[in-house]
Amino acid sequence: MANPTFDAVVATPREGKFNKNAARRVRVAGKIPAVVYGAGQDAVAVTVDPKVITKILHSESGHNTIFDLNVEGASLVKAMIVDWQNEPIKGKLLHIDLKRIAMNKMMRVSVPVVLVGIPAGVKAQGGILEHVMREVEIECLPGDIPSHLDVDVTTLELNGVIHLSDLPHSGSIKYLGEENATVAHVVAMKEEAVAEVAAVAEPEVAKKGKTDAAAAAPAADAKKK
Repeated sequence: MANPTFDAVVATPREGKFNKNAARRVRVAGKIPAVVYGAGQDAVAVTVDPKVITKILHSESGHNTIFDLNVEGASLVKAMIVDWQNEPIKGKLLHIDLKRIAMNKMMRVSVPVVLVGIPAGVKAQGGILEHVMREVEIECLPGDIPSHLDVDVTTLELNGVIHLSDLPHSGSIKYLGEENATVAHVVAMKEEAVAEVAAVAEPEVAKKGKTDAAAAAPAADAKKK
């Protein structure tokens, strides 16, 4: 669950005007505009390689990945992606925000919750598993950020609930939010869903009844004769 290792992300400081035309020229050149801030230092406008950033965003730890950032002319720092903008149609990266990270200071992040297994309440009792909280907010040191949290749901029975307080506790992370908040539960199939299943089955029953009636008619005629 540790962060994957990436080569240092190289960022080149931008100069001149920071308007739409300037940003467009950056993208035409194969880069994307970005801003680096945090750690008590001034914000710096830079350009970065979108392929490198996309690789990080698509990694197991995603935007929670901590990597080395090499801003030309400055010291190497740890950083993470805190915001990004995609082109709405093709999905290409348009802009990102990078934050310098102090590895000895606690920080708050949201991490995905992954449900593992098939609940007993689904397998044997006809229930439905509902994943209510797909991400949870935690507080920890940057080096302790998990890529995700695995939760075993195999023993969860009908009407069973997994609360925030039931999630794995390693001692290095602190969960933020209400301890009794529902992360996942197994519920009975709703009446509407049962009705839909019955409605799908009815035509088959009607068809069978019609066929049986049609088969019975010749037999009745023969008996009369």
